[in-house]
Amino acid sequence: MSGVLFEDIFDVKDVDPDGKHFDRVSRLFCESESFKMDLILDVNTQVYPVALRDKFRLLLATTLQEDGTPDDGSFTGSLEGTRADTFEYVMYGRIYRIEGDDLSDSNAILSAYISYGGLLMRLKGAANNLHGMEMGQTVYLLMKKLAF
Repeated sequence: MSGVLFEDIFDVKDVDPDGKHFDRVSRLFCESESFKMDLILDVNTQVYPVALRDKFRLLLATTLQEDGTPDDGSFTGSLEGTRADTFEYVMYGRIYRIEGDDLSDSNAILSAYISYGGLLMRLKGAANNLHGMEMGQTVYLLMKKLAF
């Protein structure tokens, strides 16, 4: 799939372990099933409630267009006919930090930090799973809960 930076299924391992700081936002601590990535993600739980032990599919993409056509930077008011059709929760943000081990090492661990209008995310794991991410890049986060 063109324009996809990362995709996996995550298990919610903890919710707000340091206490709830905002009424409408929860911080999720998750682990991915396939790539064993660690995810910390702030979610507007008033809009999209998430609970401990929930499973969800997460996709990070540079565009909502299935064919990978880059976005022109404007919102048309409709998400019909895009990747968003098959997801329940979508956010748009920017990668503001990438940090980690020596990139020449094949076992390097990287962390990518993304801000979605103040809702923060950290995705940490093997560098080869984060190879398409760049500082300043705009990213869509798409989520859908899974029944298990």
